[in-house]
Amino acid sequence: MSTHTIPISAKPPSLTARFIQTLPGIALLFAIGLLGKLLEHLFTVLRVSYHLLMPQIEYVLWAIILGLIISNTVGVGRIFRPGVATYELWLKLGIVLIGARFLMQDVLHIGGLSLGLVAVELILSLSVMTLLGRIFNLPPKLTSLLAIGSSICGVTAIMAAQGAIEPEEEDTSTAIAAILTLGAIALFTFPAIGHALHMGDQAYGMWAGLAVDNTAEATVTGAIYSDTAGRFAVLAKTARSSFIGFVVLGYAIYWSSRGQAPNVKNKAAFLWQKFPKFILGFIAISILATAHFFTAPQLTSLSNLSRWAFLPAFAGVGLRTNLRDLVGQGWRPLIVGILGEIFIALITLGLVYWSYNHGVPR
Repeated sequence: MSTHTIPISAKPPSLTARFIQTLPGIALLFAIGLLGKLLEHLFTVLRVSYHLLMPQIEYVLWAIILGLIISNTVGVGRIFRPGVATYELWLKLGIVLIGARFLMQDVLHIGGLSLGLVAVELILSLSVMTLLGRIFNLPPKLTSLLAIGSSICGVTAIMAAQGAIEPEEEDTSTAIAAILTLGAIALFTFPAIGHALHMGDQAYGMWAGLAVDNTAEATVTGAIYSDTAGRFAVLAKTARSSFIGFVVLGYAIYWSSRGQAPNVKNKAAFLWQKFPKFILGFIAISILATAHFFTAPQLTSLSNLSRWAFLPAFAGVGLRTNLRDLVGQGWRPLIVGILGEIFIALITLGLVYWSYNHGVPR
């Protein structure tokens, strides 16, 4: 008579246990962010007090550089990964809190402009990336992921589409790696272009929000230029992110019609599931600020809290970018991404220049 051992399924970790697991990574995020602020202060002292030729590098860029060095040398240890993954939560919290610095009439006016520019950006980005993917003979679903990521909000959009179109795991990792690498390139190139063209803070922020894929990188690219540019980059990026459900739904229906993805039965529920809820928080805080719900000291406190929330988010941008992930399917996805991003950056730059030369308030 044979006996069979009945496997006992392990209980999922409790909420407390999961929180404890995130602490090392959260500590790492804040440590890198604070080290970035320390390096910014140190270089400022060396430059001002000792008259040394030191570069002026903002703490946000220091945090990303330090994260990139760690990620691409020693790597992020397993003990840190759960906490590092919370960088997106900190980013969304920072975006919600920054809503206190926008009056609702500004959101409606500039947000309306953003929506118009985003509509053009969406059509062009989806079309160009799809065309380039076919020219360079990329796998069709990888092409779809690159188009979705570049048109909406980078990695978040790719992950939202993953469950809807069911691509190969290699396609997902390659698309994410390409988008992250392009975001890292934008951090260094966009501010230089903005300064070379003598762009105003608001116009540059709008351009960064329209042309940089990931929400984190778009926020940082704006913040590196100026605090005001960072705010408007968030506003433009938020308008862009609001389309994520519609774009992912469109691709889900397309691949489902070809028998290569599950059917979407309840489209309204699908849209609500994919919609980024933090946008509602941003709008709610802006409405409260417009209604004078907060006192001046409270608005200052909210603004400071948003900066503290962005601190670990910026560090996470560098820590999650591993350039080695690009080699999975060769350099073609990166070439497609670079060519597509250059096209979109130039088109959106022209659109922003045209818009700000036709009556948009500075």
